[in-house]
Amino acid sequence: MERFGFVGLPNAGKSSLYNALAGGGALAAPYAFATVDPNVGVAKVPDLRLAPLAEMSRTKTIIPASVQFVDIAGLVKGAAQGEGLGNRFLSHIREVDAIVFVLRAFEDDDVPGSHDPIEQLETLEIELIFADVDTLERQVEKRRKAARADKSLADEVAAMDQALVALQAGTPLYRSSLDAEQRAVLAPWFLLTNKVAMAVVNIDESQIEKGDEIAAPVSAALGGGAEVIAACVQLEAEAVLLDESERTEMLEALGLGDGALSRFLRTAYHQLGLRTYLTTGEKETRAWTFRAGAKAPEAAGVIHTDFERGFIRAECIGWEELLEAGSWSKAREAGTLRVEGKDYVVQDGDVMEFRFNV
Repeated sequence: MERFGFVGLPNAGKSSLYNALAGGGALAAPYAFATVDPNVGVAKVPDLRLAPLAEMSRTKTIIPASVQFVDIAGLVKGAAQGEGLGNRFLSHIREVDAIVFVLRAFEDDDVPGSHDPIEQLETLEIELIFADVDTLERQVEKRRKAARADKSLADEVAAMDQALVALQAGTPLYRSSLDAEQRAVLAPWFLLTNKVAMAVVNIDESQIEKGDEIAAPVSAALGGGAEVIAACVQLEAEAVLLDESERTEMLEALGLGDGALSRFLRTAYHQLGLRTYLTTGEKETRAWTFRAGAKAPEAAGVIHTDFERGFIRAECIGWEELLEAGSWSKAREAGTLRVEGKDYVVQDGDVMEFRFNV
C-alpha cells in the first residue's frame, strides 16, 4: 500500500489532516511536537464507480481502494543538523512514497511562526535539500570509484552528480531538470526530494472562497506539476465525525461538494501512478490498485499471486459499458465482454474476471 507522509512546520495542521482522513485518533494541540512518534492511518480513496456497480450486482459489501498516510512530527529550521527531532524526523520521511506538504495560511495568535505558506515551503525544502546533499556527498565518491571497475554504474554516478548540482543550487529534485529515468536511477538512495511532492494549504473557514487564489503561489513554487489544494482542514476533520447525511449537508452548504480532501485523495492516488480496476458480484464490489501500464497477469496478481502465476485469460469490460448492459451475463450475450490475454494493458475502470490454473 502506498504511503503519503504529512510534512510541515509544528502546528501547521498535520494532525488535524490525519484526523480528517482517519476520522480522529491523533492529538492536535497548539504546541510544537504534540506528535513525536508518527501516526499511521488508512484512507479510503473515493470512487464514484463502486456504488452503481454494487447496486447492479446487489452487492453485500463495497471495498474501495486504500492508501496509507503518516502524520510525522513537525520539522523545524535546522532539522538536517539535528534540531528538533532532527534525523529521527527525516528517517520517517524516507519511509514514505510521497510527501504532502501541510502549509498553514491562516492567522492564529495561539500558533507561533509565519502563516505565509511560501515561507513555510521554503523552510521545509531547505531542510530536505540539506539532507539529500549530505546523503549524496557521502556516497558519490564511493560509487565513482566502483564505476571504474563496473561501467554499468556510470549512469548512476552521472545522475548523482547532476542531482548534487541541482540540490546545491537550492532546487529539490522533484522540480529539477532531471528526467524520469535519472530519478529512477537514484531511487535506491531514498532521497527526500526525489519523492512525489504535493501540498495541502490549510486555510480557515473565512478563506474558503479565496482558496484557489491562496493555493496558486504554492502550485507555482512546486513547479506547476504537483497537486496543490486549499482546504479548511479543521472543518473537514469535524465533518468526518458526522454521519454521512449530516456531513454531506454540511459540506454542500459550504459549497465544498464531497470535500476538498476527497478530491485531493483521488488526484494524489493518480499522481503516484496508481490506477484501479474493479470486480463486482453478489458477495462484494471492490476496487483493486495496480500500477499504470501493468499487463493483465500483473494486475491479476494484486488479488493473489496464484492468479498471476497461473494466468490464462481475463474477461473485461469498461465499467460504464457494464452498467449499460445491466449485468455480466447480458454483456457477454451482447458481445461487449472482451477476452484478453497476457499482453493486455489494463485500463483504469476496467471491470475484470480472471481465469487461471495452478
